[in-house]
Amino acid sequence: MPLSEHEQRLFEQIERSLAEDPKFASAVRASDPRFHARRRVLVAAGVVIAGLALLIYGAVIKTPPLAVAGFVVMLASLGYAVQSHRRSQSPDLHVVGGTTSRRRPRGRSGRQGSFLDRMEDRWRQRPEGHR
Repeated sequence: MPLSEHEQRLFEQIERSLAEDPKFASAVRASDPRFHARRRVLVAAGVVIAGLALLIYGAVIKTPPLAVAGFVVMLASLGYAVQSHRRSQSPDLHVVGGTTSRRRPRGRSGRQGSFLDRMEDRWRQRPEGHR
């Protein structure tokens, strides 16, 4: 249903007043889950660089445990960054009362099914011409 001219003018006026309010803009940005996910990706990238530096430093001073620790830190941080990036790209991530909420697919009680369950689902959902 289209808005009347009066409603359209009111809407534009409200939009302008909200755009000019820095407190409102920071509050909206602070409650946006995608903002937090992007920040986690950036933090993880910094930790990856620190892990790489630790790896190189451990190799230069010939201390294998230190180099291995650097590699483990780097690997864990990369995993965290990938997970955060996937969450930030998720279309069902939204703000509900200031908290994030993710919708779960129906029919699954756990977080995700096992590898074989997912492969069976993909097999059943493939196009008909590929059998």
